[in-house]
Amino acid sequence: MEQQRARIAVAGASGLIGSALVRSLTADGHEVVRLVRRAPRGADEVRWDPERGRVDAAGLAGCDAVVNLAGAGVGDRRWTDAYKQRIHDSRVHATAGLAKAVASLDEPPRVFVNGSAMGIYGETGERVVDEGAPAGTGFLPELCVEWEAAASPARDAGVRTVFTRTGLVVSRGGGAWGRLFPLFLSGLGGRMGDGRQYWSYIALHDEVAAIRHLMDRDDLSGPFNLTAPEPLTNREITEAMGRVLHRPTLFAVPAPVLRTVLGEMARDVLGSARVVPKRLLESGFTFAFPGIEDAIRAA
Repeated sequence: MEQQRARIAVAGASGLIGSALVRSLTADGHEVVRLVRRAPRGADEVRWDPERGRVDAAGLAGCDAVVNLAGAGVGDRRWTDAYKQRIHDSRVHATAGLAKAVASLDEPPRVFVNGSAMGIYGETGERVVDEGAPAGTGFLPELCVEWEAAASPARDAGVRTVFTRTGLVVSRGGGAWGRLFPLFLSGLGGRMGDGRQYWSYIALHDEVAAIRHLMDRDDLSGPFNLTAPEPLTNREITEAMGRVLHRPTLFAVPAPVLRTVLGEMARDVLGSARVVPKRLLESGFTFAFPGIEDAIRAA
C-alpha cells in the first residue's frame, strides 16, 4: 500500500489510535473511508451500528483494507455490569458484523486488521510472554479471546486477518497515559500499588507504524503484540515520567485505594503484563521509540 493509492476503511476512526492512523494514511495520499453511526455525509463515510453488528457492506466495496479499532474505552469508567456489557458488545458484535460484511463482498479486501489487546494474556507476573502464550482468565482475557474469534468469518473467507494485541499507548491524547500526564505534570504522579507490576507500553507513533507495516506485508497474519521490546515495571515507568517531565514522583496510590476507586478494573491496573513483540520484531519492524523516555518525549 506504500507504492500506490489505496482505499482503506477504518472503524474507530475518531479514537486515539484510529485518528492517528487516519492522519498518517491521508498524509500519504491514501483514501480513507470512515465507519460512522449517523447518516453518511459523503462517499468517504459508511453507516454502521457496532453494538448490533450491522454494517452497510456495499460501502466497503473496493476497499484494499479494512481496519477495525472500534470499542468502548476500557478505562473510561468504573466496570459496572452494564458498562462491561457495553465493552463486550462494542468489540465482539462490531467485529462479527464487520467480518461478515467483509466476507460477503464479491471482491473482499486483501487484509482485515482487527484490534485486540495484550490483556488477552492476563496476569503474567515476571514471566515474559509472546504471541505463543495461552490466554489468561478473567474479564479482559476472556473478552479478547471472544473478540478475536468474532473475526472468523473474514478469515474463513480467505481474507488475510491480523490481530493487533496493543499495549498501553503512550500519548497525551487519550487512553490510560492521557490520564497520567496531567497527574505527573501537576507533581501528583507516583507508582501504583507496590510498583513491581510490569507495564508493556508502545509509543503512539510506533503503534500506527506497526499497523501500517502489518497492512502492507502480505505474508503476515494472525496475532501480533504491539508493545515496545522491553517492558518495564510501574516503578521504573514512574521514575522515567518524573525525569522527563522534571517533576517529583513522591506520591503512591496504595492498592486498597485503587480497588476502592476502580473496582474490578484495579485488578488489571495492579496486574503484571510482561509482553514482548516477538512476531513483530521477527517480521523486520523497527521501533522509532523503543525506550520509555523516548516514548514519553514523543508524546
